[in-house]
Amino acid sequence: MSVGFPVTTGFELQGMTVQQNLGVAFGLVVRSMGVIKGIGAGFKALRQGEVSEYTELLEDSRRHAIDRMIENAKLLGANAIIAMRFDSSEIGQQLTEIVAYGTAVVVAPRG
Repeated sequence: MSVGFPVTTGFELQGMTVQQNLGVAFGLVVRSMGVIKGIGAGFKALRQGEVSEYTELLEDSRRHAIDRMIENAKLLGANAIIAMRFDSSEIGQQLTEIVAYGTAVVVAPRG
């Protein structure tokens, strides 16, 4: 995430006032595990426990989606994002879509 660009799942930022609501900002990523990693993860899934290949893929994808959402918000003129959420879905059997979205806002310190 960008340093100095606040992102929160809350509806406000402590000590800040929302001066302008610029609408929805989003970042979208579609990822594939890849055949080789997918086969390894498939065998691992047969056992009980965490499938680290999928965990790593989803963590990286979420970070990438957040970075893209921040860039989108900056293009809108925002200096923060509130009410941030994630959504995900599968596209076919090999692809996963991750979207990060939130409200792009302009905030200023209270007072």
